[in-house]
Amino acid sequence: FLYTLFNRPIRVCGMVKNEGEPGGGPFYVQDESGYVSKQIVEGSQMDLTNPEQAEIQAKATHFNPVDLVLYIKDFNWDSFELNDFVDQNAGFISHKSYAGRDLKALELPGLWNGAMSDWITVFVEVPLSTFNPVKEINDLLRENHLPA
Repeated sequence: FLYTLFNRPIRVCGMVKNEGEPGGGPFYVQDESGYVSKQIVEGSQMDLTNPEQAEIQAKATHFNPVDLVLYIKDFNWDSFELNDFVDQNAGFISHKSYAGRDLKALELPGLWNGAMSDWITVFVEVPLSTFNPVKEINDLLRENHLPA
């Protein structure tokens, strides 16, 4: 049991205070077997029609600006087979549009929100100044992206 518990890749995830930017946040997630783990969860992965889930997301204090420090070697300094630590059952329906049509897409685990589900995870708060997002073209007009 302890070998399985500790012989896994490690990720340290920097989290900034939530100020309304889009992005995944740090949450505890319970799987089908009842095991609870720390995960980075996107809003689109949550059932926001469920009042309990909507309240949890609304009260989220931090989100992940994709600041990650990874350790992918085992105790013998051999690389982990990272595919062994993916939640193959993870996925969610997202809403997209194409040529003016609304579409639904099945999205499989992204790098940090499913593909790293069985990693040892630590969340640490990092300064908001480390986060300078560019999610859309107008974000480049923000003061922190303009020349000095």
